[in-house]
Amino acid sequence: MRNKRSYFILLAGSLLFCVLISALSLALGNIAFSASELFGFFLGKGDTVGRNILLYSRLPRTVACLFAGAGLSVSGAVLQNVLANKLASPSIIGVNSGAGLGVTVCCACGVLSGIGVSVCAFAGSLFAVLIISLFSSRISASKTTVILGGVALNSILGAASEAITVLNPEAAMLTTEFRVGGFSAVSFTRLIPSAIMIAAALLLIFTLSNELDAVSLGDETARSIGLSVRKYRILFLVISALLAGAAVSFAGLLGFIGLIVPHFVRKLAGNESRRLLPLCTVMGAGFVCLCDLASRLVFAPYELPVGILMAVIGGPVFVALLVRTKGGKRHA
Repeated sequence: MRNKRSYFILLAGSLLFCVLISALSLALGNIAFSASELFGFFLGKGDTVGRNILLYSRLPRTVACLFAGAGLSVSGAVLQNVLANKLASPSIIGVNSGAGLGVTVCCACGVLSGIGVSVCAFAGSLFAVLIISLFSSRISASKTTVILGGVALNSILGAASEAITVLNPEAAMLTTEFRVGGFSAVSFTRLIPSAIMIAAALLLIFTLSNELDAVSLGDETARSIGLSVRKYRILFLVISALLAGAAVSFAGLLGFIGLIVPHFVRKLAGNESRRLLPLCTVMGAGFVCLCDLASRLVFAPYELPVGILMAVIGGPVFVALLVRTKGGKRHA
C-alpha cells in the first residue's frame, strides 16, 4: 500500500479500528455497559456507581492506553531511523529502563504523581538514549552490537532500580505493578502531565518528518543537502526519550511496542516518515488498547497485567526479527 489513496484508506481504517477498540474498552469489563448507558453517563445521567466506574476507572485507563501506545510506537520508529537499526526499540536498548529508574527514584522520595514523575522519567530515558547513541557512534558499532550494548545497559539500569527497591521497601511496594507494566491504577492526576508531553512531542516530530528521513539516510547524504546532522540527531533522540519516558511514567515497563508496531507499519506503508509516524501513532494506540482489553477479559474476573501479555507477544517477534536480520547484516 504505497500509493496515496491506499495510504489514506489504511489510515482511515486504522482510526476506525482505534475508535472501536476504545469504545469497547469503555464498555466492557466485570460490569458491561451498553452504548446508551455510556452516552447517558457522559451526559450526567444513569446510576452513580456506573458513572464513577466509567469516569474514574475506565476512561483514564483507556486514554492512558492510547497515549502510551502512540508514544512508545513513535519513539521506537524514531530510534530505528536515527540509529539506522530496525531492531532498536525503547524496551530493548534500555530507554524504558532508564525511565523506570527515574520513576523508582521518585517513588523512593515520596513523589507518586504529577509533573515531577514525568520529568524524572524523561531524564532517565534521555540518559539511556544518549549513552547508547554515544556508544554506537564512538566505536562504529554494528547493528547487532548496538542491540547487545542496549541489552547490557537495560540490565544495568534495571539492577539500579532493584537496588533502590531493596534498600527502600516502601518504594518496592509502590513500584510492583510499574515493573510489570499495566494501567489498572492509572488516574488523570498521573496521566495528564505525561499526556501533554506526549502530545507536544508528537506534534513536533510530525513537523520534522523530512529531516528525520534525511538523517536516516546517513551523515554524508544529510550534509549534502545542508542539514546539521549532529543537531537534528540530538533533537530526535531527545524527542524519542521524551515520548518513551512520558509513557513509562504512567504505564510502567511495557515491552516491545516500539518494535512490533513500527515493523508492522513499515511493511504496509514503507519507510517514509510522513506516512510512518502517523500510522505508528494510530496503530500503536489501538494495539495497546486491544491488548489491555484482552488482559481484562480473557481471565475475567481476574486481570492479567498487560505487560505480561506484551512480553508473550513481543519476545517471539523480536527473536524472529533478529534471525531475519542475520546478525545485523541487513535491515529487517
